[in-house]
Order: sequence, then structure tokens, then C-alpha cells
Amino acid sequence: MKRSIPLVLAIALFMEQMDSTVIATALPAIATDIGTSPIALKLALTAYLVSLAVFIPISGWMADRFGARRIFAIAIAVFMVGSIACAVSSNLTEFVLSRFLQGMGGAMMTPVGRLVLVRATEKSQLVNAMAWLTIPALVGPLVGPPVGGFLTTFLTWHWIFLINIPIGMAGIVFALTVLPRDTRRGHDRVDWIGFLLSGAAASGIVFGLSVISLPVLPPVWGIAATIGGVLCFFLYLAHARVHPKPLLDPKMFRNRTFALSLTGGNLFRIGAGAVPFLLPLMLQLGFGMTPFESGMVTCIAAAGAITMKFIIQRVLRFGGFRRVLLLAAGGAALSIAVNGVFTPSTPVTLIMGILFFGGLVRSMFFTSANALIFAEITEDTAARATSIASALQQVSIAIGVALAGGILDLVSTFNGGELTLGAFHTAFFAVAAITGFAILPFLALPPNAGEAVSGHGLKRAGPRAASPVRQ
Repeated sequence: MKRSIPLVLAIALFMEQMDSTVIATALPAIATDIGTSPIALKLALTAYLVSLAVFIPISGWMADRFGARRIFAIAIAVFMVGSIACAVSSNLTEFVLSRFLQGMGGAMMTPVGRLVLVRATEKSQLVNAMAWLTIPALVGPLVGPPVGGFLTTFLTWHWIFLINIPIGMAGIVFALTVLPRDTRRGHDRVDWIGFLLSGAAASGIVFGLSVISLPVLPPVWGIAATIGGVLCFFLYLAHARVHPKPLLDPKMFRNRTFALSLTGGNLFRIGAGAVPFLLPLMLQLGFGMTPFESGMVTCIAAAGAITMKFIIQRVLRFGGFRRVLLLAAGGAALSIAVNGVFTPSTPVTLIMGILFFGGLVRSMFFTSANALIFAEITEDTAARATSIASALQQVSIAIGVALAGGILDLVSTFNGGELTLGAFHTAFFAVAAITGFAILPFLALPPNAGEAVSGHGLKRAGPRAASPVRQ
């Protein structure tokens, strides 16, 4: 494996991950400039999530039909066009549509980038490669708020989108020159019925949960959309059983390792995915920090995530996927629960130490879980695996944020409508418990699961550990 391949993919994915969070700190400034309210402008955040949910399922088919490298470069270009459109938007409608266009590009970048990496990487090197690819998902949400606060404060909000242009141009050049050429693997027509049903299911659930957790529209809209999304999900399952090549193939879950890694990983995301939403709010509303100050505190977790990258291969070789995932899930749940006892009098150095540990164990979990998903997947089914994994990840993140927001609303209602520090503490304890539930699926994981990837237990079979993914 060329070390430059995961780096090229990570640069593009970092751009997408950071952009999805950097906008949060600039909402008041954008709202004032285009003549709307910050609450109404949160429709733009929802539009981006809905776009991801709609177009992720078709990403695997497009990569097989037109080539993964080509689709990855096109996805970056679409994301750049959407960024420019956001920067020049002058009203709410234009901004929401521009964010939807950005989401189309983002929907292709993450799953297709992961697919390129899996196909270009030997199994024995997959963990290291996934470590580089996991860093954007961990670092982006942490550095996004301080970067957004800095650009909005000292320049203008337009720059939070315009900085994507040079990054995107470099990403396209590197993608077309560094990423390996791949052949088209499929000539089947797209499953349009499956595309419509899966898109309606994922977008309905994501939109519904986003509306329920954010006071943008009446809650009844969110409830109706969520119910509609769940209904479309079951209709899609019925359709997939009779279609010869569905976009998202439920038969993939017959692979026990794939099914358990996705189940545990998405339970973990529901809990841990709420932390980037809860922690900055608690530091700002409960501790009185500015957005820039809270961003400087939370970004220490990125240092923990990067540190884990350098040792994760040795950790997995020593302990294997099952033990490492159990340890990481338990450690992450504990680190999240500790957030629930922070007060304004807690030393900042202690808070940052806990956050560093949290970044360390979350990075351990995400890198291990993402590698395990593809540990026993053949190259012919890799595209379908990436589409399923990415779609479920978006839904689980939306569930996590909705759950955290719902807990805050519920506790504040009992307190007479006042959002107190105790509400944040309750939310942290709840999402920590959900994160801990990720342990359960991995208890059923065989001790030798993914041994060709981790190298654990293969000391006597060296050549096997170096076999390519496609074999």
C-alpha cells in the first residue's frame, strides 16, 4: 500500500468533516447577513444531513459503474461548487439549497474514499490505513468550532466555505495522480425503486430526528417524517428480498463479523456521536466560555486521536479485535460519564486530561471497528459494504444528537424551562450508558475475528497475514 493513498483521502474527508461542524459557530453571523434567524438557519444543517442520507446509498453503485477514483474526484468538485454557492448565498432559500448541493458531494466522498482505500490496501496494512482515514472524523468536529469562530470573528463568515476551494483543488489533483486506477466493475442499471425507498427511509429518519431535536419546525413534522422513514425502511427490506442486486443488500448481514461490527459501531456512535454536540454547549452555556475558548479546550481530544494512530496496529496485534473493542468501548463510556461531573470549578487541565483520554479510546474504537467491517468482506462486495456502513452511520449520528437534544429539553422542562448545568450532566450520563451498550455485540464476536487484519494469533502464519483484501 502506498502511504500517500490514505493521506490523500484523509485530506478530502477532513475538509468535509470540518465543514459540517464549522458552520455551527457562524450561524448568528450568517443569519444576520442574509436576513433570517439562527433558528431558521438550522434548516441548512438539516438539509446537509438529508442530502447525505439520500445519496449515500447510491455511492457504491456509482463507484462500481464509473470507477471509484473518478467518482471521488467528482464528489470533491461537487462539494467545492456547493461551498462557493454557500459563500455567495443572499437569502435562506439559496443557502439551504447550497448546503443540499454540498451534501451531495459529501455523500460520495466518505463511502467512496473508504472503498478506494479498502481496494488498494493489503489486509495486514488495513488498520494503519484506517487509522489515517479515521482521524478526519475525530479531528474535524473538534477543530471546526475554533476555526469557524476565528474566521467569523476576524474575517467574515464567507471564508468558512471559501477555504474549501484550495483544499478541494489539491484533493482533486492528488486524487487523479496518486490514487490507483480502477476498472469499472458493474454494468447493471441502477435500482431506482430501491434508491427512492432507501433515500426516503434514511432522509425521513434523519430529517425527522433533526427536527425533533432542533426547534426549527413544529415537532409533529419531525414525528411524521420519522414514522414515514421507518415505514419506507420496511418497504425497502421487502423490495430488497426480491431484487437480484439491491443498492443496500441485507444479505451482507449474513456475515457475522460484518453484522456485529456494524451493530456495535453504530450503538457506539449514538452515544459518542452526541459528545461534539453536548460538550461545546456545556462549556459555553454552563461554564461561560466563549466559542473560541471552548474550542481550544475540546481540541485536545484530537491530540489523543492522533496519538492512537501510531500505536493502534501494535495494540490490535497484541490483543485482537474483540479485546481491543471491548476495552475501547468501556473506556470511552467511562470518559463520557466523567464529563457529567465537570463543574466551572473543575481545573481546566483536568478537563483537558480527561478529553485527551477520551480522544485516545474513541480513536482506538473507530479505527478498529472500521477496519473490522471490511476484515472478512471480499473485494466484489466492498462497494455494497461501504454504502451500508455509511448510511447506517449517518442515521446513528442523527439519533445520538436527537437523543442528547431531547434529554436537554426534557430536563429543562422539569426545571421550568431553564437549561441548567444539571441537564448537561444527565445527558452525558445517558449517552455514556448507550456507548457502554456497544460492548454487548462485541461479546459475541469470535476471539479470532479479523485475525488476517489485526495479525493477532497469526505469528505462525506470516504469509497469510499479508494477503491482499481481494484474495
